[in-house]
This record gives sequence, structure tokens and C-alpha cells, in this order.
Amino acid sequence: MTSTTAPADAATPRADDRAVALWLLAVCAMIFAMAVIGAITRLTESGLSIMEWAPVSGVLPPTTQAEWERIFALYKQTAEYRELNAGMSLAEFKTIFWWEWVHRLWGRLIGAVFLAGFLWLLIRGRLRRRLAPHLVALFVLGGLQGAVGWFMVASGFGERTDVSQYRLTLHLGFALMIYVYALTLAIRLRWPEAPASRDAAAVRRGLWGFTGLLVLTLVGGALTAGLNAGMAYNTYPLMAGELVSGNYGVREPWLVNWVENVAAVQFNHRLLAHLTVAAGLALWLWGRVARLADPARRALGWLALGALGQLALGVLTLLAVVPVWLGAAHQTGALVVLTLTVWALTRVREPARV
Repeated sequence: MTSTTAPADAATPRADDRAVALWLLAVCAMIFAMAVIGAITRLTESGLSIMEWAPVSGVLPPTTQAEWERIFALYKQTAEYRELNAGMSLAEFKTIFWWEWVHRLWGRLIGAVFLAGFLWLLIRGRLRRRLAPHLVALFVLGGLQGAVGWFMVASGFGERTDVSQYRLTLHLGFALMIYVYALTLAIRLRWPEAPASRDAAAVRRGLWGFTGLLVLTLVGGALTAGLNAGMAYNTYPLMAGELVSGNYGVREPWLVNWVENVAAVQFNHRLLAHLTVAAGLALWLWGRVARLADPARRALGWLALGALGQLALGVLTLLAVVPVWLGAAHQTGALVVLTLTVWALTRVREPARV
């Protein structure tokens, strides 16, 4: 996830790097907020309320009664309306419309802030030349993310009452990839020097193992959200009185259960979450006895604490049957753990090879 290569001269910071880093951190904060808004949009079942792809004209919401009626009529053509929301009033429709509209508007604002900041820094001569390919790549990826978002929404236009869990996972994964990319660049510009640690090489291998578990857990969380799997088996630690639900492997072929079976998807997410927390605690304990610099030790401590907090949030969210505020908090926690992982990977640094 943090394989992004920093500019070769990033080890010799200059004053302009601070401005570039602050701009990238602002963009990261907006992406962070976007992911939380996206979670709320999902939890309120608002994603299919806007049936048109209008990158320019869609900036403005409906301003007349006739336009509201037209947008509402488009939504009434969806299976979601016919099977789940039949009889919904225009006032009720406006509630879900505004969440989706804010979600799309915020995406446009991220693009605008990124482009404006890039052009200003470029014109002022404050960008290192080696940064340009990374920044262009980020801008292109951001544009692609908008297309991936529409690709996800379009999956709910047929006979489905919801968007595809596969496309939802792709959309979230793409957003997190962009976030990690931008955050890594910002950290390496703003805090380029971390003290080297004698045991860093081995600890970093363990940290990459943790990162792999975290990625799998995030994918499992996206599939859980896409299938509304958090609305079932709302007990802990057992699932309806069983450690592993008897419905785990009911689909054929068997591997399909991992991506389409509510019982299997939720159990896998639970299992991966616990393994991730165990790995985080193991890294923290390892860091206390290994020969690590203080910043590296602190980073591992914060990572373990963040993973524990996220597990607690997940359990509370499940037991409460995923209220919107707790679901959004759980998404926020996932982003915090991801951020702490990136930070730890930049703080646990090996000595320079002679």
C-alpha cells in the first residue's frame, strides 16, 4: 500500500516542501471526510437517488418543483423504489437525495482543491520536479474514481434493490488507495527524516504482514456493507448461538460463500478483524523489546490502540444493528487505523546500507 516512491531528494527538505505537504494533507482530510460521507450515503440507502451522470450540470441541485418531480420520477423506475420504498413521499425522497448530492459535490470539491493547489504551487515554482509524475497520477486516479463511482451506482439500475457489493468494494478500495498514496507523499515531504532503528528490518516485515491483514479486513468490511451483512447475526461473540453459523457454506460453488453469503462474509470479517488486532498487539509488544527508536515504538503503540478501538466500535455497531451514526463511526475508525499504519511504515526505518 505504501510502495509509493518518494522523490530522491526528499531527504533534504526545503521550505517549499512544507507548503506542498500541507496542501496534500488538506486533500487527504477531504478524502477522509468523503469516505465517511460515503458510508452515511450507503447507510441511509441514498446512493440510487440520483439516476443521472451529470459531472457539470449536476453541481446544482433541483431549484424548481418541476425539476424535483422529474428527478423523483427517475428514482421511481428503480427496483429499490418499487420493492423497498413504494409510496415514499417527495419530502422523504429529498432526504436521501441530499446525501447523494453532497457525496458527489464533495468529490468535485476534492478535484477542484487538488487542481487549484497544484496549479498555484506550480506557477509559484514551489514543486520539486520529481513530484510532478506523482501529482499527475493522483489527479488521474481521482478522475477515474468518479467514473468508478458511477459504475457502482449503475449496478443498481436494473432488477437489483441495491448496488453490487463487488463494485462497492472496488469504489471504496480505489478511494483508500488514493488516500494512502497522497498521505505517503505528504508525510515524506513534511516529516522526511525518521530515526533509523537497528531492528527495523525485521519489524517492518511484521508491519507489512499487519498491513496485509488490514487490507483483507477492509475488503471484508466493504463486502459486509455491500450485502448489509451487519444487519444479521447481531450477537457477539457467537453468531445466533454458534461460533460459526451453520449457514456459512450453503452456496455452491463453495468459494462463492466468501463474497455472496451473508453468514460467511460477516464471519470472515469478524475473524480478520480479530487477527488484525492480534497482529497489532504483537507488533506493539515486539516494539517494546526490539531495538527501535522512540518514534517507531510510539507509532506501533498508537497502531495497536487504534486497532483495539476499531474492534470495539465494530462490536458495538453489530450489537446495535448498525445505526447510521455508529456505522459512520466504524468507517471513521477504519480510516484512522489505515492512517496509523501508513505513519508506522514511515517511522520504522532501517539504517542506511553502507
